[in-house]
Amino acid sequence: MTPLEIELVPCLSDNYAYLVHDAEAGLCAVVDPSEAPPVKRALAARGWTLTHILNTHHHPDHTGGNLALKQDFSAEIVGPGKDRDRIPGIDTGVDESTPWTFGGRTVTVLEIPAHTRSHIAFVFDDAAFTGDTLFAMGCGRLFEGTPEMMWTSLSKLMRLPDATRVYCGHEYTLNNGRFALTLEPANAALVARMGAVEAARAAGAPTIPSTMGLEKQTNPFLRPASPEIRRALGLEGAGDVEVFAEMRRRKDSF
Repeated sequence: MTPLEIELVPCLSDNYAYLVHDAEAGLCAVVDPSEAPPVKRALAARGWTLTHILNTHHHPDHTGGNLALKQDFSAEIVGPGKDRDRIPGIDTGVDESTPWTFGGRTVTVLEIPAHTRSHIAFVFDDAAFTGDTLFAMGCGRLFEGTPEMMWTSLSKLMRLPDATRVYCGHEYTLNNGRFALTLEPANAALVARMGAVEAARAAGAPTIPSTMGLEKQTNPFLRPASPEIRRALGLEGAGDVEVFAEMRRRKDSF
């Protein structure tokens, strides 16, 4: 099977949409289009025709381009079925019990709530589109869920293979890494990664995609068991959820 082509599309001030192109099947999806014009420019530059619009969650900075793109391309909108009422123009609702296919591929749908109550991820082969649940060195705010819910969602993503590429919804990596260093400054993998991130951002280059293996080494929200993080928080004897919750609380005001 021909490998998918994935094109990163910067939108708004710090959002990313993604084009997912299957040349063999003649299909092209966009994941989380916050606005239509950058997506249309990217499609034109590649000579691709949009067939699908995929939404990980309902927030306007992930769905704002839905209706305009659907009107222009008659594309099928696919999103969390449990949040159908909040996904503009949705045609097909999916969840873990209703897997979805893209050409000859079965796309794994993971339910990963907490940022929103019905947030999902789409996993194509070795590429996971995690929306605003898992960021590079970060995680989403708990707008519609609890720390327990988010830790369960992140733990589910952590079961993906380490080589899985992580495509998240925003370019938040530099700030996330600065926060991570306040908790785990002796983490050599984190220090090395921050050097690469700072160089990329200075050059105006994206820091995405990451990999699941790299996130497990450097993302504090996936590392509540770290003795260094626990010492930094004064929570050496606490459970993972309590440690995670305190990190999220501190990040909210970082």
